[in-house]
Amino acid sequence: MTAPYRVVAVSGSLHEPSKTTALLRAISAAVAERVDVDVHLIELTRIGPGLAGALRREDLLSGVEEELRAIEDADLLVVGSPVYRASFTGLFKHLFDFIGQYSLAGKPVLLAATGGGERHALIIEHQLRPLFGFFQALTLPIGVYASDTDFDGYEISSEALRERIALAAERALPLIGYAAVADPRAVAAF
Repeated sequence: MTAPYRVVAVSGSLHEPSKTTALLRAISAAVAERVDVDVHLIELTRIGPGLAGALRREDLLSGVEEELRAIEDADLLVVGSPVYRASFTGLFKHLFDFIGQYSLAGKPVLLAATGGGERHALIIEHQLRPLFGFFQALTLPIGVYASDTDFDGYEISSEALRERIALAAERALPLIGYAAVADPRAVAAF
């Protein structure tokens, strides 16, 4: 039997409870329904204070360094942020500032975001996708956006959102296996 795939979900939310974190949990659970995975959730509400004031990776606390290694070693990243001033949260970007430039090369990344209304949905295309393009990551063509109307409190209430989550999880499956066997040095060479 092969080891479970490593799925790392990164929530850029600065609040708990969080609709963004709830969305990432739902996406990770949908992937776990389809393939054997170990899911690890990283919440900025928990590690954010360890990022504050750090200018170099060696300045970070050991717990934050472990989370960075989890991101770099994942077979699939599920990343999401609430829309904050037309982009992802600054602390979310600060976390990824510490990731090695080629550490995510060829790694599949499922992009997600939450916002107050449907007009914020383009955050996936105009903010998140370029960030992970810099890392030469393999962003999935389908992202998952959820607005406030898709939730009842912090629980997903929209059947359409559940269907988007299922579709995104299904389309991620072939790429999870790719990342587990790909040599990131070969991808980074281009």
